[in-house]
Amino acid sequence: MEGNPKFEASQDLPDFPYAEFARMAGLAGVRVERPDQLAGAWQRAFASDRPFLLEAVTDPSVPPLPPHITLNQAKAMMFALAEGDPDFDSIVRQTLREKVADLMPSR
Repeated sequence: MEGNPKFEASQDLPDFPYAEFARMAGLAGVRVERPDQLAGAWQRAFASDRPFLLEAVTDPSVPPLPPHITLNQAKAMMFALAEGDPDFDSIVRQTLREKVADLMPSR
C-alpha cells in the first residue's frame, strides 16, 4: 500500500489449505481461524521438531500495517484506497477498530 490502488489480479488469492499441504509434505503445520487459537499454535510451532507452517486466516480486505504506522504511510494507504479499492469502507472501518484497540488498555 505504497500509494498504489489494489491490483486484484495479483492480490486476490484462492483459498488453499497451506497447513494441510505442509503436513502432506512431511512438515508440521496448523491453521488458525480465530485469535484465541493463536497462542496455542505458536506453542506448537516453537515445540516442533521440524519446520512448521502457521497458517493464519485474516480479513483479506485489511492490509497489514506496521505496529507504529507513520503519517506518510497512513496517507499513502488512504490515497491508494481512494483510487477505487472495492473494499474501501471495510478497510477503513477495520483499520480504525484496530488502532482504537491499540490505544485501549488490555484486560
